[in-house]
Amino acid sequence: MQHTNRPAILAEFLGTAFLVAAIVGSGIMGETLADGNSAIALLANSVATGAMLVVLIATLGPLSGAHFNPIVTLAAYNSSRSLQEVGSYLGAQLGGALTGAVTANLMFGLSPISFSRHARTGTAQLFSEFVATFGLLMVIFVCSRFRELAIQYVVAGYITAAYWFTASTSFANPVVTIARAFTDTFSGIRLVDVPSFVIAQALGGASAVFVSRWMIKTAMSTKGSA
Repeated sequence: MQHTNRPAILAEFLGTAFLVAAIVGSGIMGETLADGNSAIALLANSVATGAMLVVLIATLGPLSGAHFNPIVTLAAYNSSRSLQEVGSYLGAQLGGALTGAVTANLMFGLSPISFSRHARTGTAQLFSEFVATFGLLMVIFVCSRFRELAIQYVVAGYITAAYWFTASTSFANPVVTIARAFTDTFSGIRLVDVPSFVIAQALGGASAVFVSRWMIKTAMSTKGSA
């Protein structure tokens, strides 16, 4: 009988909580200090998120793999992990994400839960989420295969850049998307817009898994035959 890896589950919970707290909290702080300058607010939001990702992946990666994202967990699934462990990861990530949003709200003196009124809809936004998630999964898969020691910097760098080159500011994570619906602040998203974002993210992630595995397999075959 397989037992749940409790340190890994706690790491996923805490890592996702701190990630969302950084996203929401830095959004609030950035908007407050930027005095209406959205570019400065977004800069603060993206830099803080990227910095937190470096810290979390480096610290918690050895315990859980530092997924903090259901799409990453499902994409990395193999026979060495039980379905119970996968389910525990997903539950920890969702619980952590919601905890992070509530924590950020409370830290800034806001209501623990306030449903976002920030509309994020339309073809451009959804395509952006597809692209953002595709890129994130490709970076994770390829870098973890060939540049594993650099993974925290590469992932953090990608997300920081994707805040700026995607129209959606790169949510690229279903539980983070859900959690951001519960904060009516700079980084929020209307609850009604969440399902479309999650579908776009799932499609982007699945496409990235297919393409990345093909690239890695082909590269290794070419190297082996050289």
